[in-house]
Amino acid sequence: MYVFQFMDEVNITYITLNGYVEMNRLKYLYFTVMLMVYILIFLCNGTVFYIICFHKNLHEPMYIFIAALLFNSVVYSTTIYPKLLIDFLSERQIITYSSCIIQLFMFYSVGGTEFFLLAVMAFDRYVSICKPLRYPTIMRKSTVTSLLVLAYFVPACHIAGEAILISKVQLCHSELDGIFCNNGIFTLHCVKSRALTIFGIFSLLDLVMLPVLFTIFTYTKILIISYKNSKAFRRKAAETCVPHLLVLISFSYLSTYDVVIARVESDFPKPARFVMTLQIFLYQPLFNPFIYGLKMKEISKHLKKLLSFSTI
Repeated sequence: MYVFQFMDEVNITYITLNGYVEMNRLKYLYFTVMLMVYILIFLCNGTVFYIICFHKNLHEPMYIFIAALLFNSVVYSTTIYPKLLIDFLSERQIITYSSCIIQLFMFYSVGGTEFFLLAVMAFDRYVSICKPLRYPTIMRKSTVTSLLVLAYFVPACHIAGEAILISKVQLCHSELDGIFCNNGIFTLHCVKSRALTIFGIFSLLDLVMLPVLFTIFTYTKILIISYKNSKAFRRKAAETCVPHLLVLISFSYLSTYDVVIARVESDFPKPARFVMTLQIFLYQPLFNPFIYGLKMKEISKHLKKLLSFSTI
């Protein structure tokens, strides 16, 4: 009842994005840099994705999950960059409330998928390294397909429910201290919704904490088993597990900022907030293809052949 009490008094259709710094002076520089980064994200992720799809010897669960992760990086970037590029060249940085909710839904559902994919990849590595004889029977095509469907479907359902609740909450403010629609949207609500808070905590536990804990537990098991085996076994485990752990640490760090800091109303300096927000969608989409393209032996081998062929 209290959530909707302002519905007849306030009717906010557009939200102003106030998180930009020095827009009048640096907007063309921002636009050029972000456009180049966006193109680079497409090229880097697309190249490794093409290598995995094109070469049959890479049609294994581990590489299929990597391809899904790279595809997810492109979708993740596309939820932010097009609107960002438009804002850089616009006199006013605004977005409709409905578009804001759609952007929030896409951003967090794809982000949840990232954590699920990393957990799935950890499970795949555990079976491959710790139960090699049972690997073909456990990681069948049907299993891989089911895991991929769950990785995309579960986060989307979670965030869809939260997005529907957000759309029904009335706004009392129209100025968002950010450059895209994320958790900061809760600071615009007239009254804090208990249902949304509970739903948000449940989503955080289900989409982030559980996959992260499962991934850490799985890699701990792998490290314990690897420690008891030969150097060659430990080297093989390190080659496949280290890239996944680097990606998990990087994405967890950025997600922690977005979930905790971005939602807290504080005197966090605007330039610092701007820089930290940029990191959320700058590093990770570029980080993934470089990590997997350089650290995974089979992908690196095909990548070198592709680059040498293109220079002829």
